[in-house]
Amino acid sequence: SLPNSAGWFRRLLHKPKPSSAESSLDAGRSASSSPSSSSSSSSAKSSGSSPGTSLARSVCPAPVLASDINASGSARWAKSYDVCICHSDVDLELVEELVSYLEGQPESFRCFLQLRDAAPGSAVVTELCAAVQNSHCWVMLITPSFLRDPWCKYQMHQALAEAPMANGRTIPVLRDVDRKDYPKELRNLYYIYMALKEKSFRQIRDTIVR
Repeated sequence: SLPNSAGWFRRLLHKPKPSSAESSLDAGRSASSSPSSSSSSSSAKSSGSSPGTSLARSVCPAPVLASDINASGSARWAKSYDVCICHSDVDLELVEELVSYLEGQPESFRCFLQLRDAAPGSAVVTELCAAVQNSHCWVMLITPSFLRDPWCKYQMHQALAEAPMANGRTIPVLRDVDRKDYPKELRNLYYIYMALKEKSFRQIRDTIVR
């Protein structure tokens, strides 16, 4: 009937609207359930992690594999030789054994052996300096003869000047020398003491690989 219809229409017009607080709450619920809000929340949690932890993860170096030395990007390929052996002529036989061992390794290390690789007719100083500059690592075979040989000391100083912080590239190897006679220029470097030849050769090889 018409009166009943008019009453229903009036009730419809006077139905209370939701308060602004309720509208905000509903909007907040809707936003929190949306995928974009979920990802924002995830980002907030991520950015809320401690800076120290994030930095530690980002700078943590990957373990270096021995095979990495053969990779095309390895620092060894920036030089003509992998290893320069600094030694006295008196110790040549031992050095030739070491070179033979290193060159026979799977990495096929390229060794500079002065009497074998120096250019005939070149000045000794020129060849020694070139050998140091063109090598990735330097093995110092420190024996009593090495300590008495001015050319050995000259080459040692050249190697230290080439890489003052060493960074594992200068490898002192002591044989038949007391610790008190270890050159003071090398005292900030750990050395390999050659007691058993085969073990020492292995240590030299492993140091070069690192």
